[in-house]
Amino acid sequence: MQSFPNVLSMSRRSWLASAAAACGTGLATIGAKRGEIGLGFSLYGMKSLSLAEALRVCAECGYDCVELPVMVDWPADSAKLAADARRQLRGQLADRELRLTALMENLPALGDEARHRQNLERLKLACGVARDLAPPGTGEGGVPLVETVLGGKAGDWDAVKGKLAERLGDWSAVLAEAQVKLAIKAHVGNATQQPQQLIWLLEQVASPWLAAAYDYSHFQLQDLAMTETVQALAPRTIFVHVKDTEHSQGKRGFLLPGEGTIDHGELAKSLGVAGYRGDIVVEVSGQVFSKPGYDPVAAAQKCYRYLATVLDRAGVRPS
Repeated sequence: MQSFPNVLSMSRRSWLASAAAACGTGLATIGAKRGEIGLGFSLYGMKSLSLAEALRVCAECGYDCVELPVMVDWPADSAKLAADARRQLRGQLADRELRLTALMENLPALGDEARHRQNLERLKLACGVARDLAPPGTGEGGVPLVETVLGGKAGDWDAVKGKLAERLGDWSAVLAEAQVKLAIKAHVGNATQQPQQLIWLLEQVASPWLAAAYDYSHFQLQDLAMTETVQALAPRTIFVHVKDTEHSQGKRGFLLPGEGTIDHGELAKSLGVAGYRGDIVVEVSGQVFSKPGYDPVAAAQKCYRYLATVLDRAGVRPS
């Protein structure tokens, strides 16, 4: 493995230049272009900060990209984010040299018909924000994706899978019209828990606008092997969340990356070998950011220090 400069003692721009010179080849390249692996932070863990302050913190940490929550009552709520605010946010992203890799929504798909119509409207709004925040003149690959879980109760898969496929078929029509992709995440507490269940849904709908979001923490809590889940989902994965779990302590809670037992270096290598070239984005669980004393700035800094070092040692270049 090649040696790298100390990322923690250098500016982001200086480190990127020296890393590019030091590294000839790798499992994946990390940089500013869509389609390459980048290291990002989800603003889901920064609800208490203004959008401008959150972007400043992420840029100063050294992150390549961010995920923007657009759920109801969040700072970038898609129903309230006016055109001027969108233009300002797009400019702030450019000024901070941060890519917007994804928008986070929460679209529980198994509600009644009224909820289904509401979900379709929220999806249309999210797609509109994605297109408005894409850099001017960008092609399809530069438009941020939308990311969501599907809801439902754990253990109810067989009873609800048909309804989920039906609802996703309606969602895919919205996505096709907007030409924005949706990444769906399997969740330990939802009806869609496991890789094969998510794959089944994607095969049933067979839409080029639907894909997978991968988050190993939800699989570790089900005692599923990392390598097997990566191999199963990587061909359909366009987005990756990382965090950690208390699984080794006999608990089902989530932690910041590096506070549990997930080997994120091995995860990055496995994803690279499997051909993944999207982004790796820190998601701070609500179980973490809702605790008294949580500091979003300290969390972002801690996660960057850990992941930059781990990805470096793994031979997968951090950003």
